[in-house]
Amino acid sequence: MAQDLLTALALVLIIEGLLPGLAPTAWMKVMRDAAKLGPSGIRIAGIVSMLAGALLLYLLT
Repeated sequence: MAQDLLTALALVLIIEGLLPGLAPTAWMKVMRDAAKLGPSGIRIAGIVSMLAGALLLYLLT
């Protein structure tokens, strides 16, 4: 169980690092655009992202 959790965390870190590692200018633009959404827009995007991840996990298991 702990090994699976650490594997999942490692994969998240790899995926999160892809855009800033490969295209830092594009990543900066995305972050600037996200900052314009404000707290409620960022919250909604986070919730949608979590639900999409949960649904994908459900479908894969």
